[in-house]
Amino acid sequence: MTGVPAAATGGSGPVAAVHQVSLWNIANILTMARLFLVPGFVMLLLHNGGYDPVWRSFAWAAFAVAMITDLFDGHLARRYNLVTDFGKIADPIADKAIMGAALVCLSALSDLPWWVTGVILFREIGITLMRFWVIRHGVIPASRGGKMKTLAQGTAVGMYVLALTGPLATLRFWMMAVAVALTVLTGLDYVKQAVTLRRAGLAAQRERADADSVR
Repeated sequence: MTGVPAAATGGSGPVAAVHQVSLWNIANILTMARLFLVPGFVMLLLHNGGYDPVWRSFAWAAFAVAMITDLFDGHLARRYNLVTDFGKIADPIADKAIMGAALVCLSALSDLPWWVTGVILFREIGITLMRFWVIRHGVIPASRGGKMKTLAQGTAVGMYVLALTGPLATLRFWMMAVAVALTVLTGLDYVKQAVTLRRAGLAAQRERADADSVR
């Protein structure tokens, strides 16, 4: 927290203090830890050919830690006013990196069909690019469906990382089916929101331009 003397600004009254957020705050540290976990997770998952149940358990533990940090870093940033430009960029990158690495590795090991990986990655990357496409008109907030999608994806992928057999292997199949369905449905909803937001933003720009031309 820093204050600027009134005399330094040429004013006579007090100047409000400016809250400066350090880059090295707990939210950003958790985000960076999640990024550093990605190569470790990949090495654990692919160790010994990628089919060793023990190493797959270690990989699952790394994946679980990454998912847990994903839950906390954004919450901490908003609650304690620790939002930074770095965090806004690094957080979604970290999310996509750990999920993308898991999906690609599982498909490479023939545990998960490539089309599932393609659908999920296409949606995640596409929505991220779409957010940037409409960012000057406004921000598309995270929806309840989007949060459910993230939970379903994390649970399903985590179950695939583990070397499950029998009824649990059947359960993970249906969990992934739910995750894919939510991925597609929420993706379509985000597209609708983005198009609506952009149209409203362009209409507002035209109204301002017309108003300025009349003056």
